[in-house]
Amino acid sequence: MIIAIPDDYQLLAAKLDCYAQLAGHEVRIFQGPARDNDELVRQFNGAEAVVLIRERTTITRELLARLPRLRHIAQTGRSTHHIDVPACTARGVTVSTGNSSSAHTIAEYTWALILASRRNICTQAATMRRGEWLHQLGLGLHGKTLGIHGFGKIGSLVANAGKSFGMRVITWGGDESRRRALDAGCEFVADKHALYSQSDVLSINLRLSAQTRHSVTAADLRAMQPSALLVNTARAEIIAPDALVAALRQGRPGYAAVDVYENEPVLNGDHPLLKMPNVLCTPHGAWIEKAMFECYFGEAFANVVKFAQGAPSNLTNPEALHAKNAAHGAGSG
Repeated sequence: MIIAIPDDYQLLAAKLDCYAQLAGHEVRIFQGPARDNDELVRQFNGAEAVVLIRERTTITRELLARLPRLRHIAQTGRSTHHIDVPACTARGVTVSTGNSSSAHTIAEYTWALILASRRNICTQAATMRRGEWLHQLGLGLHGKTLGIHGFGKIGSLVANAGKSFGMRVITWGGDESRRRALDAGCEFVADKHALYSQSDVLSINLRLSAQTRHSVTAADLRAMQPSALLVNTARAEIIAPDALVAALRQGRPGYAAVDVYENEPVLNGDHPLLKMPNVLCTPHGAWIEKAMFECYFGEAFANVVKFAQGAPSNLTNPEALHAKNAAHGAGSG
């Protein structure tokens, strides 16, 4: 079977131990992001299966119509909001997902960003490499307030680490967030304004959905303190378009640490946040960790192999199998 793996920016897929599962299949790996559907059609030409790396590649109805040989999409992770699943089902293209969670990996990285930003670690390391011995006054965490926007698996882990540093931990959200926060011994504040205005460090850990898209507004950011740090390791689209850049220019919040962007990858330094000395930017690396990659890709590769063997598993749209069989039956008459 011909298998395409698009948008492997770091060319990491073939370096994983789990890649051996695809032995015997023809695998085509593409590094650069496709500019449009025409390029994706060229990359997927002849492929019967594709392995998608998180949400990097969007699969639309229009694209599917130009891929008559495509039979299966294996998604690393559980998210499918970038895939037109109903269109896949209509065309008899099955979609499989994984079950791994990257909560601990994301939480670790969130704290790496917090500590690096508050204590100026990256800039001081850079000056030392230049042969200088300079210090910048950092901002400590003990006794400060950590706000968690999104008290799920990741948010709760970030909160636990904050408490270990002697921070007051606050959150706000729906009933489930309230229950989890109170069970964890954290404070649940009255409203979103209180969450943003009281936080010395505010970590966004929401899952992207129709409800959370652009849910962090310019007004929310303006409520933050001039000395506060906003950290986003979730998704850039959770914040209203251009709101963070404008807020930082206005000085509220005073700092940001960001791992996610509206259009990825960001190349040639082409993003306004990269031009701000009060912002720490990293290239969507929170989930890029050896064990995590082995889990995510291992599941996706296993799903492809099972599909090739005629025993598909972990399907988001099992009804696509019936659509495929019906199409084949109609064609045989």
